[in-house]
Amino acid sequence: MRSLDLSAVNWRKSSYSNSDGGACIEVSDDVAALVPVRDSKNPQGPALTFSVDGWASFVAAVKGEAFEG
Repeated sequence: MRSLDLSAVNWRKSSYSNSDGGACIEVSDDVAALVPVRDSKNPQGPALTFSVDGWASFVAAVKGEAFEG
């Protein structure tokens, strides 16, 4: 596993974040071919990275309510 320095990337909050700051994720568009994702409540914690295609598929599934129970 390679280490990725994300200290200089710009992060943006999910459009699904609520106004009280809970249950938020942040993503970055600054890394070629990858989408880093982190917990906004723990910005110094670990980040997960996904391929651009994998992240796009996940977002499409969420928007399509594929995970609704």
